[in-house]
Order: sequence, then C-alpha cells, then structure tokens
Amino acid sequence: MKFMKLGSKPDAFQTDGGDSRYVLSELPSDIVIYVEEARFYLHKFPLLSKSSMLQRLIIEASQNGTDEVFIHDIPGGVKTFEICAKFCYGMVVTLNAYNVVAARCAAEYLGMTEDVDKSNLVFKIEVFLNSGIFRSWKDSIIALQTTDSLLPWSDQLKLAARCIDSIASKATSNPCNVVWSYTYNRKSASSDEIVEARKNSQPVPKDWWVEDLCELDVDLYKRVMVAVKSRGRITSDAVGEALKAYASRWLPECCDAAVIDDDAYSMAYKHLLETIVWLLPSDKGSSCCSCRFFLKLLKVAVLIGTGELLKEELMDRVVLQLHKASVSDLLIPARPPAPTTYDVQLVLTLVGRYMRRAGVAEDGIFLNNLDQEMFETDVDDESLLALSKIVDGYLAEVASDPNLSVPSFVALATSMPDAARATHDGLYTAIDIFLKLHPNLPKAEKRKISSLMDVKKLSKEACIHAAQNDRLPLRVVVQLGSLKLAGVAADEGGDDGRRLARVSSVANQSSRLSLSSRSRRIFDMLWAGGKLPGGEVVSKSSDTSGSSQSPRSSAKPPESKSSSSSSRNRRYSVS
Repeated sequence: MKFMKLGSKPDAFQTDGGDSRYVLSELPSDIVIYVEEARFYLHKFPLLSKSSMLQRLIIEASQNGTDEVFIHDIPGGVKTFEICAKFCYGMVVTLNAYNVVAARCAAEYLGMTEDVDKSNLVFKIEVFLNSGIFRSWKDSIIALQTTDSLLPWSDQLKLAARCIDSIASKATSNPCNVVWSYTYNRKSASSDEIVEARKNSQPVPKDWWVEDLCELDVDLYKRVMVAVKSRGRITSDAVGEALKAYASRWLPECCDAAVIDDDAYSMAYKHLLETIVWLLPSDKGSSCCSCRFFLKLLKVAVLIGTGELLKEELMDRVVLQLHKASVSDLLIPARPPAPTTYDVQLVLTLVGRYMRRAGVAEDGIFLNNLDQEMFETDVDDESLLALSKIVDGYLAEVASDPNLSVPSFVALATSMPDAARATHDGLYTAIDIFLKLHPNLPKAEKRKISSLMDVKKLSKEACIHAAQNDRLPLRVVVQLGSLKLAGVAADEGGDDGRRLARVSSVANQSSRLSLSSRSRRIFDMLWAGGKLPGGEVVSKSSDTSGSSQSPRSSAKPPESKSSSSSSRNRRYSVS
C-alpha cells in the first residue's frame, strides 16, 4: 500500500481519555474548536495560516467575545479534522488509501488551498493521489470504497470518478502489461491469495481483475462495470465471469423465511439482483453466462418476490440454454401460498417457451415456422433429447411431493414431444414414485398416469421391474405381457410349432421365477390362449403403448357357475 508522510514535528496531540484533545505546548491554548462530540484546545496562529474557513470562524468568534468555534459537518468527522489540525502545526501525518479521500474532502471544506498558503494540504494530497493512489490497483479500489461515506464532497471533487477511471483503465489493459498485485482465488488458486504479477512469469489470466472488484458496494460496482464495458476492450465472457463472481460473493444460496420477511434484506437483494441483470451483456444469445447462473438469479428473484419484468428477463435468458440445465438447477422453491415444495408452474412455463422456440406446439406436433417474436436460436435433436432427460429427472424429484396434483404431473410429463424421448425409463421411474407417494388415487387417475408411458420404449430392466410392480394397473401388466409374447413370436417366426412350444415353456418357467404372483398368473393365461378370467380376450398384436383404453373383447363373459368362480372373475378383471 502506498503512503505519504507530511510534516516533521513529533505528534504532540494528547487526550484526557474523554472527548477533549489538546496540544502539548508551553503556550496555553487560546481557541476551543468543537467538532461533533469532541473538543480541541488549540492555538489560533497555526490554524489561521492554513485554513480560510477557520480564519473566518475565529474572527467571528473574537468579534462576539468568545473563544469557541463550532464545526458540525466536516467530511470525515473528528479523525479527519485532527489530521488537518496536525498539518497546520507541522506535525507528522501519514496519508494512505484509507484516509486520503476523507482528508482531501476535509481540506477542501476548511479551505486549505494555495490561496491561503503555498504547498498547502490540498496541493500535497493531490500530488499523492496522482503519483501514488491512482497508480495502484489495490489502493484505487480501497480509496473508492471510502467515497460513499463522504458524499456529496467526494462526488463534487470528482474523487469517486477518478478512482473509477483508474480502476477501469487497469482492468481493460493488456494482461501482458499487468505488473501489480491482484487477488485471484479461482481456477488455478486453491484458496484466497495475493498474486504478484511479474514479467516473464506465468501468463496473467484475462479475468485477473474480477475478484478484487467483488469487495465494492453494489452501486460503486455498477459504476465501475459501466466504465469497464464502455471502453470496449472487455469481452462478453469476461463481463459474465465478473458478474458471476460478484453474485457468488453477495447473493445467498438460499433465502429462509426470516430473510424473505425482512424488508431491509429483501430490498437490498432486489437492488443487487436488478443491478446484476442490468449489467448483463445485451446479446441474450451469447454464452457469457451459464444456464445454471441464470437459474440461480431466477431462484433468488422468485424467493424475494421481484417484479415481473426482471423475472421475464431472466426467463428469456434461461430458455435459450434450458437443455444445458441440471435437475438440481430447476429445483426452485415455490413461494407461499403455493401448495408444492418446488415451483412446478415456473418449470412448465420454461419448458413451454423452449418448445415454442423449437417449433413444437403444445400438442407435441413440430411446426414448420418458429414464432417470429421468439429468439432465433437453433434447437437440434440432441438438445431436445437432453431436455427430455432433464424433464424426466425433474418429474421424478417432484413426484415425491404429496401435494403435487395429477394435472400438474400430467402437464410436466406431456410437456415434451414423444419424439424427444428415446426411452421411457425415466418417465416410468417418475410414474412409479408418484403412484407410491399417492396411494389413494382413484383407478381412473392411476390409469391416466400410467398411460403416459409407452411400454414399447422401456428397457429390458424397466420391463421386468414394471411387470412386478403392483402399483401399476393390471392393463399395463397385460400390455407388458403382450409385448413379451410379440417379441418371442418375432424371434421364432420361422420355426415350427414344436420349437415355439419349447420356447414358450422355457419363457413361462422364467416368468414364474422372476415375476410377482399377480403378473405370473396373467402371463400364464396369456401363454395359454390370451384369455383372462371372465372371458376377456387380449390380442397379442394389440397396441402395447401406454394407452389407457381397455383391451378389446371378442366374447361376452360366460355366466358364473359358483360364487367362488364369480369372486375369481372379479379379482382378475382388467381395471
């Protein structure tokens, strides 16, 4: 850190342990200056020779027959006045990045200019600012941080603007020319550390300046970033890195109820979020920030209840990269009084907008022309497949919420077109979880949920699991059995009846070993001729997709011969 020593006399200021300060001298003090709560017992002559304001106040006090002067609004308060008073006495004063701005403002306030005395305090501080502070990266940032408490003087004297200009010029300089120290605790550094940049050492990263700026207040940060961007030398990626680092430093990972209900915290986070979004590169299609970053901002926006315009801006940016999200990124807590744990409606909206960009209507039909109002971004097959896996994973996560309604589950499951799902294993997992956590669903809704999956798109392992799943309606198990028979028939289509019978016997024995009793009985009847108890016939060539329609019947149920037979019929009827 740069510093400057003024004066040569030893520091003779003393305090009585309270609010009184005085100078050790053989001469008694002849003026008392009140600064806020402190009293300074000083001498007129040193003060009159340096400060035009004190000249005026002391003369007015003498004319009024008093030796007391009152100063209430000096920039920097008591500490800064003491620096100025010591300078008047010629005592040693040390200036640095922490006190130089306050001293400059106070010197201006007291009129310690060249008109009063040559090489006065204002002149000496200006020399130090230009030759020391503004040439140092760290000192410029520290000095800028002190300007907030010194308004409006720091702005009137353009001290904040000069600090910002110094910072921006260094941040936009060629990394090869960086010869000053900076903080860099990302990527190559495992912990916070100060990096001493030297010539002929390892290359300086392009975003070397990002970390140190994170210490700035949000309003000062905004002014610095505007100055950095206006110079046109920083890429959108570097701006994105800077905003991500700042958000990581100041935005919470999660907001509890206390924070949400606290107006002060809520307003501060809203202002911070608005500033970060305002500073984002105007090109929404650029890859300056990841989808995870935008979803983090959206999560905070939802929790603290920002305006709709801000959320819409973030949603527009999320939609462009939604296929790059992760399931955990989308688990955005719902804001009360929503019944569900996570904001399912928000995810539905995001997926719906993505589908419209991809040219997919709500009914899953691909359109020829994209909506002209949407952003022109290519959505390829791989992106759709990736998003379908994300949606299925998200569906499995929210399916365990007992408050998730059947319409919401169905809307999520059908938000992706059928062509975007190469397999229905993920969808089956979500359905299984939903049925397990909602055991009291009516049969009609269970059939509706189960019909969402196409059993022909299940893997072998998923088929085996589904066939033993007692939570699924019987018709789904029947479809799985029909699919199994169709597969065997296709494999053995060229063989004679004896070989088919032999394979049938082996498959039947395998089914008995691996399937549940309910499923085994159904498969037994399918192998025997396709009849279920009650006379209902299941066609082996019927559709095996997740349709909710009942299997076609070719005969009326025969009359029951006994109560036990009737009971058995009811037990095995297809629901």
